[in-house]
Amino acid sequence: MSITHLLILLVVVVLIFGTKKLRNIGGDLGGAVRDFKKGLDGDEAKAAQAEQDERLRADPPVSPTQTQNQHDKTEPK
Repeated sequence: MSITHLLILLVVVVLIFGTKKLRNIGGDLGGAVRDFKKGLDGDEAKAAQAEQDERLRADPPVSPTQTQNQHDKTEPK
């Protein structure tokens, strides 16, 4: 394959999928390769802990005082 064939193939792929879809595919592929490498290194425990930490940052647990205030507001007086 020459460089001209590769350029024509690239243009056809961009026309079919579009640049936004190609960026998403590239990101997904990069994440999959990263996870695969972590699995090969045996860092599964570290990866699970990092995922748990990320979930907690995104949605922190509710403190007991917040749940008590919510119950006080919903109970009829």
